[in-house]
Amino acid sequence: MSAAVSVQSLCKQYKDICAVDKVSFEVEQGHCFGLLGPNGAGKTTTIEIMEGIISATSGQVLYQGQPVDAQMSQQIGIQFQNTALQDFLTVKETLNLFASFYENTLSQDQLIELCDLNEFLDRDNRLLSGGQRQRLLLALALINDPKIIFLDEPTTGLDPHARRNFWQLITNIKAQNKTIILTTHYMDEAEKLCDDIVIMDKGKIIAAGTPQHLLAKHFDDVYIYLPQAQVPSELVTEQGWHKLADRIEITSKNVEQTLSLLMKQGVSLDGLHVKSANLDDLFLKLTGHSLQT
Repeated sequence: MSAAVSVQSLCKQYKDICAVDKVSFEVEQGHCFGLLGPNGAGKTTTIEIMEGIISATSGQVLYQGQPVDAQMSQQIGIQFQNTALQDFLTVKETLNLFASFYENTLSQDQLIELCDLNEFLDRDNRLLSGGQRQRLLLALALINDPKIIFLDEPTTGLDPHARRNFWQLITNIKAQNKTIILTTHYMDEAEKLCDDIVIMDKGKIIAAGTPQHLLAKHFDDVYIYLPQAQVPSELVTEQGWHKLADRIEITSKNVEQTLSLLMKQGVSLDGLHVKSANLDDLFLKLTGHSLQT
């Protein structure tokens, strides 16, 4: 079975700037695929080529093994980061308006249930909260019952509760064997939702795989943090640990052994924090700057 999406040697040149440089990857059917990178990495240009918004200088994008054609807009769903909604229309009227743009659509009842819209169906678009607005925009991306959905930083600006509610909606949609292509600056979001990720920097792919595989490949250490006042300076120097603003950072391959050493030295473990590496740590290691910059 062919991949849902295949990106092959994609290049985009703007005069003397190569925004996308020979990028290739595949997105499996029914997976949530994360395309990650800081501003200027080339991910937005890559996504816009995949969506058919702009053309590539060279290379191609295949959907189910077939090149992009004029009918592709009827077969994919896109939730843009910023989408203007018509003032003075209710949520229900907005669903009806967007349904008129497509030949085939999901029933309104399905959309309402899938995106949890029932409580504000008759509310004017201008009166929606951030989370409600994003749920409506997700419904509009799903209105043509697409097999492939593009979500461009869909939870930007939402509070933590609204973000987690939105994650559950995405999980429910993926459970219907729909393919989701996600861009996000939130690394916890990528780790929670994505089956596979590609990290881009300066127009190139610098890492690709499952989040778990990439973290296991690049990190075998665990980070231990303690308040700086609790750890003797001579012990920090002797062990080669790092002093941060108000904490000591200890990199350890064996947490139990390290904790035993601290206790033998009479170090209080109050305020102890243990953290495994995450995707932001990975990006920092690969590029020298944070993924969220």
